[in-house]
Amino acid sequence: MNSSIMMKIQLLLAVFAMILGAMTSVRASEAKKEVMVLSLDRALQIALEKNRDIQKAREYRNQVEGRYVEERAAALPQFLIQASFYRARDESLKVYSQIYPLEAEFKSAGVGVSQVLYSFGQVDAAIRAAKVGLKTADDQLLFYQQAALKDVSSAFYDALLSRELYALARQNLEQRSRHLEEARKKYAAGTATDYDVLAAEVTVENARPDVIRTENIIRISRDRLRFLLGLEGQEVDTQGNLLSPTILPLSYEDSIGIAWKNRPELSNFKHRIGIAEELVTIYKAMNKPRLDFKAGYGWKSQDIFINKADGPNWTIGLYATFPFFDGLRTQGKVAQAKSEVASLKIEEAKLLDAIVLQVHESVNAVRESGEIVKGLSGTVSQAQRLLAMAEKGYEFGVKTRLEVDDAQLNLMLAQGNLAKARRDHLAAQTNLQWAMGVIQVPASSGPSK
Repeated sequence: MNSSIMMKIQLLLAVFAMILGAMTSVRASEAKKEVMVLSLDRALQIALEKNRDIQKAREYRNQVEGRYVEERAAALPQFLIQASFYRARDESLKVYSQIYPLEAEFKSAGVGVSQVLYSFGQVDAAIRAAKVGLKTADDQLLFYQQAALKDVSSAFYDALLSRELYALARQNLEQRSRHLEEARKKYAAGTATDYDVLAAEVTVENARPDVIRTENIIRISRDRLRFLLGLEGQEVDTQGNLLSPTILPLSYEDSIGIAWKNRPELSNFKHRIGIAEELVTIYKAMNKPRLDFKAGYGWKSQDIFINKADGPNWTIGLYATFPFFDGLRTQGKVAQAKSEVASLKIEEAKLLDAIVLQVHESVNAVRESGEIVKGLSGTVSQAQRLLAMAEKGYEFGVKTRLEVDDAQLNLMLAQGNLAKARRDHLAAQTNLQWAMGVIQVPASSGPSK
């Protein structure tokens, strides 16, 4: 009995050791996973390569290229190879004659060619529309590229801001912890009361949630950046700071003029209107004359009862068709196509108004955030001096604990507001570049570590 129990214990210990070893190896592999530290330029380059929306836009362009090849085929000669073999037997014909052929066998093979000679502009219009469609695909690709650059830049600034807010929260916790230690020392020396110690302990505990909250914000911001970059299973981090020179934006008129020249959405509307106008041409030609050339050459064999014959055969001819009345179907399609052109022009005018509003808002945001950064920079310096004076006064007994806490709170708020203002200023500049359609693809740089 004892030996059986010992064997079971040894087996359990062995299983536990295997599980512990597996968990240790998993943790070790996770610890060895490298974190990709990115600069802003490197993050933008990765986005242009791996962002899902950009990849989808590239595939859309491939589809449009296929559509262009398809439409162009209508203007090229069409070749066809065909062959046939069949037998026939008809018993019902024997009443007419005893020698009437009741069975027949036919064989044929040949090659044919057809070519559109004149289609009242249908083929040419279809090719032009498909060629313009390639430009709309380029417009869409550029649109998603600029949108990705804007979103990744904002996510990158958010990650930098979360790191600064976390650092401020840690500094605040450490500062309050030092105040707690000082209060305990004074209490031990008899120069402070238990109220001072308890108040310091409460401030320390109140500072801990900010550390936890900002640490979680760091994870969220990095996960969002990784999502926008299209990196699966790869941890990312950011390097850099929120410092940037204050750049005064252009005037409203100059910014709007640049936007009207560079926004890919406007170029896309112009191309879409061009396609719709070509469709009008195509539908107008549906009830117009059409001329086709067809030719063929091949070989035939016929075996009818007792008669057999075979030999080459060829055909050549011009075929004209004129669907002069189609129940007003063409008229209806033309009306729909013209309405589509008018609708696109209305949407284009609406987009122009929206771009004007976007540019106005972006210019105002850059100016506002720049002024806020300038004002808060001086406020932080003043708050730092105020805290130093309050702490020194508290040491000499001429300042109260409440005054020190107020000064520290004011400094933390000023530093946090300055960091947020710098992030907003960078994001506003990026948004203005996007509104004007001039976000630039970053130059190539070395690989990130």
